[in-house]
Amino acid sequence: MNKLITLAFVVLFQFSNAQQGTYWIVLKDKGTTSYSLNQPERFLSAKAIQRREQQHIPITTGDLPVNPSYIMQIKKTGVQVLNCSRWFNTIAIVTDDTKKIDAIKELSFVKEVKQIHKAGTSKNVSKFEMETVYPNTQAYSPAKKDRALDYGPSYKQSNQIGVTCMHANGYQGQGMTIAVLDAGFLDVNTLPAFDSLRINNQLLGARDFVTGDTLVFEDFAHGMMVLSCMGGNIPGKLIGTAPKANYWLLRTEDAATETLQEEMNWAVGAEFADSVGADIINSSLGYNTFDDSTENHTYADMDGNTTIITKAADIAASKGIFVTTSAGNSAGPPWFKITSPADADSALTVGAVDSMGFIGSFSSRGPSFDGRVKPNTVARGVRTVVMNTNGNTVMANGTSFSSPVTAGAVACLWQANKSKTNMQLLDAIEKSASKYTTSDSIMGYGIPDFCLANQILTGIQSYEASSSSILVYPNPFHSNVTILYSSAKEEVVTIELRDVAGRILKSQKQKMIAADGIKLDFLHEKELTNGIYIISILTPESVFYKKIIKE
Repeated sequence: MNKLITLAFVVLFQFSNAQQGTYWIVLKDKGTTSYSLNQPERFLSAKAIQRREQQHIPITTGDLPVNPSYIMQIKKTGVQVLNCSRWFNTIAIVTDDTKKIDAIKELSFVKEVKQIHKAGTSKNVSKFEMETVYPNTQAYSPAKKDRALDYGPSYKQSNQIGVTCMHANGYQGQGMTIAVLDAGFLDVNTLPAFDSLRINNQLLGARDFVTGDTLVFEDFAHGMMVLSCMGGNIPGKLIGTAPKANYWLLRTEDAATETLQEEMNWAVGAEFADSVGADIINSSLGYNTFDDSTENHTYADMDGNTTIITKAADIAASKGIFVTTSAGNSAGPPWFKITSPADADSALTVGAVDSMGFIGSFSSRGPSFDGRVKPNTVARGVRTVVMNTNGNTVMANGTSFSSPVTAGAVACLWQANKSKTNMQLLDAIEKSASKYTTSDSIMGYGIPDFCLANQILTGIQSYEASSSSILVYPNPFHSNVTILYSSAKEEVVTIELRDVAGRILKSQKQKMIAADGIKLDFLHEKELTNGIYIISILTPESVFYKKIIKE
């Protein structure tokens, strides 16, 4: 993982395989195997098959597991097998004996052997530069009758992207499965923030692709904090964006080192998530530099088609999974840009903003090397409310948190629109965002509005109003503005005044009579600062919006 920003302390690690080399054995084919495309239930769960069928995605030879006979013959050479990738048809091994590598190269089914980590290049002391963490200084926010949940201080990060609207309509992630790929999930099995996940059997399981076991609760705390943004549930303190979703906890990142093997671990973790039927992958990891500098990526590699992890993210999306990933925390020198897999063209890459909608100084910039809009969107990643290992809420900086805040919202949106594909969701989310028509390389399409995205997916059209449908004057305005809207038929409309961060500043419902008009006079909005605002008029069939400027 691209060790994201700073921590107040340094953690010391020892790397036990310092004298060993890591290799990827690339295979020629899947060979003659007992696995068959006619029996996908042997290697894909019913939910995984259903996801493909629903999105008209065929099962291919790339879905077949690595040939067990090939794995056995590799093991017989005396090397240690780390893991196997069906998508890349590779076997990752560790050995300190080059003669064993020579023997493997002679096997008829081996295409090539790549050494991806040289013996002795790991650092004896490694610092995991996690996001900056602050005490939670936000005042307690009492539950309000108009809120579906008692969010406490976490209300702003959910409301900023409109997911509170989804919660109020009963969509809290029920029936959706999110796979969290991270560096460890310390104490998730005991912390009170995850009581409801444990009691309601929403934790479906865990895998450790670094060590090869299922023990992830004794490892690093980063994944626990990430999970709290989605699945945390302590009323009055923190409510995640998908508190009723199901979760798989998958450790793919080794906090002690930084090697290309971690990208392959991610790929294998994504394959596992696919096989068990995950709907969404959240990845708060990013890679660009490694312990062995010869493995380093360059900005030119951020083209959506080069790094292993980026290829794996796009393959996961091709299987119908919605992939959210952090943009990275490398906006400062020397890197500045997004890190892989944030360059994946089929992933929703998320940058970080504060409560006011301003970009975090650390949030990695786009575009991708080939010029695509990255990040796609942004969400709260500056002083995000998360859980710590003491069971208390803290505020933390990092795109590691803006990504899961968004991923949980995706779960709610997909729950409400089960017939839609992952790419249809991604398109609607981008269209709902505050800068969709004025995207840039800093905030992408801006702050999404998941309530509006839901309207787009359900067939309610959203488009910028012409002068014939909405008349705004004066524009720019100084102290007041008048909006005229005429309806073609009798209907109830909602009129909203929003800032560019998507926050609703004023809202009212109005019953319209055919050919009638409404005049809104914002005479008492003197507290508005100078800047851009958006007037939205929501009808049963459409959403009109008009940008206005206060000078």
